[in-house]
Amino acid sequence: MSEAKTVGDENSGRSRRHARLEAFYRRYSPWLVARLRRRFGADTEDLVQEIWLRVAAIEADLDIRHPRAFLLKVAFNIGLSGDRQHRRRRQILDSAAPLGTMALEPTQNAAVQIQEIVLALPQPLRDVFVLSRFGGLTNNQIAEQLDISPKTVEWRMTKALAQCAAELRR
Repeated sequence: MSEAKTVGDENSGRSRRHARLEAFYRRYSPWLVARLRRRFGADTEDLVQEIWLRVAAIEADLDIRHPRAFLLKVAFNIGLSGDRQHRRRRQILDSAAPLGTMALEPTQNAAVQIQEIVLALPQPLRDVFVLSRFGGLTNNQIAEQLDISPKTVEWRMTKALAQCAAELRR
């Protein structure tokens, strides 16, 4: 009987925490988006989503005295983490064979065109594409090296291939 009560109390605690987190999100999310959009532009929505994921993962009570300062500190920490990821990604890509040394057979002109298309891809898409197509890595290996989920690797690869195909049709 006491075990059922404990489970019920635990579920009740979770739902209260969820309600507080939702209220916190609704109150500060518009402010956070507006504040970060000035600095991060198109990447703001991704950053804000990452901030809320980190806040939701915090086990402690959400009784925060200065919520705006707290959210900006989380954003700053994500930025530091992103800088580390960027350096790691750069090291991985620098160690991969350069595109210019790849044999792309069809003709020299086609090889140059393909290289230009790949280099024009947005950085996150290009990283995944190069590691997959030129580095021969699997989605799981790419996810591990870039510190992203395999699903994100799959999504980025799909977008990269679609953009390459669209450019080749032009």
